[in-house]
Amino acid sequence: MNYTNFKNTVQSWPLVFSRDLTRNKANKQALRNQLKRWHSKRLLIKLKKGIFLLNENDRKITPAKGYIANQLYTPSYLSLEYALNYYGLIPERVSDITSVTTRKTKRLKNEIGQFIYQHIKPACFKGFYAVKDESNLSFFIAEPEKALVDFCYLNLKNFQDNYESVFEQSYRLQNTESLNVKKILYYAKLFKNIKLSRVCKALCNFIRKERQ
Repeated sequence: MNYTNFKNTVQSWPLVFSRDLTRNKANKQALRNQLKRWHSKRLLIKLKKGIFLLNENDRKITPAKGYIANQLYTPSYLSLEYALNYYGLIPERVSDITSVTTRKTKRLKNEIGQFIYQHIKPACFKGFYAVKDESNLSFFIAEPEKALVDFCYLNLKNFQDNYESVFEQSYRLQNTESLNVKKILYYAKLFKNIKLSRVCKALCNFIRKERQ
């Protein structure tokens, strides 16, 4: 397959999976070698082993980072700092694409950015929903309340005393008016962690005070 034929085949695909191209092919290694050559010529962007993105000039679809994050490591959903920034709950700009997964913790770095996946128990893998990006591609992201609980759980070491002040001074939480405190407490219970429950109760108190 020459590059022109390849481009015409995949330019409407959001991502290029080598497994889809080599399925039912007699000489799979030859096609894999072609993908490597096209990558070396910057015609393809390698996101991880076996997953590519067509170069910007040739592709017809540009998937959002959220969609890419979901596809690179499954099952996963966007959460933590990336989701908190998405909802405007923290003021800082977030460059890393952060997710949670039931698989082991992992970091992937490519030309698009750094994708970070942190492990949580399967029983806690809830509280997310599908949204669509500008290309009408769906990806999963935590509800704002779940993103906060995931964040608290994975940063428990930072909560030593006066939990409420941590939210105000260290994390500078903002725009909390629409948060549902009952949801926060519900999601916290899923983790069955005493300290997390205490931290999330303090978080709810902080939110209530912010509303006064």
